Amino acid sequence: MTSPQKIDQTRPKIDAHAHVGQFGSWCGVSVSASELVAQMDQYGVEKAIVSYPDNEVTLAAQKAFPQRLAALAWLNPNEGEAASRLFGDLIEKRLIAGLKLHPLFNAYVADDECVYPLMELASQKDLPVFIHSGHPPFSLPWSVGQLAEKFPRVRLVMVHMGHGHGVYIQSAIEVARKHDNIWLENSGMPMHTKIKEAYQKVGSERLFWGSDLPFHHYAVEILRTEVSGLGPKELAKVFHDNINNFMGWGR
Repeated sequence: MTSPQKIDQTRPKIDAHAHVGQFGSWCGVSVSASELVAQMDQYGVEKAIVSYPDNEVTLAAQKAFPQRLAALAWLNPNEGEAASRLFGDLIEKRLIAGLKLHPLFNAYVADDECVYPLMELASQKDLPVFIHSGHPPFSLPWSVGQLAEKFPRVRLVMVHMGHGHGVYIQSAIEVARKHDNIWLENSGMPMHTKIKEAYQKVGSERLFWGSDLPFHHYAVEILRTEVSGLGPKELAKVFHDNINNFMGWGR
């Protein structure tokens, strides 16, 4: 009988996908900025990319912990020009590190025309776009692939890489293989074997580790990646180096 796997809390980590704030209704989860940073300290996470539907909450968290948290602007393309104006204002003030799109939460298909103005702004400013994936009918990997094809200069991060459905997980890998402007993030994706497969098939630079905290726990998200079959050097890239370089923090 083998000993239980233990989490390596000393391994350098950057969380490519987390949240601050309260998510009510069926979710019933919440985390404050200080609680998030405390958990980051406990599990050896040096920095986290965060978002929340109310951008003021995200910006306040980043202001409180500027060396630990990087903010994404969570925008709803259904709001039209108002969303574009807010995005432009946040870009001009240099308050954000990229854009967060959540087609399921805000009820639009990932490649709907309402998304185009925000994508065009992201393209002009070379800002990455983190987009939720894995839930029909709004955020399926195929729709994310079509969006990537329409905006080849935009760096798209497919958050959850298909999420909890095996068909969508496999599709996320295949779609990313076809589009070199798609990166994958693995939070909440239950199949540890697909982490290694994505690393090998999509590319060693194009896979990020994330937690989706407070929806998931650091211990679970870290261990799933650690038992994926990747070696120490490969794990270092997934946990830290890839997102660090992608965001330009390694320069």
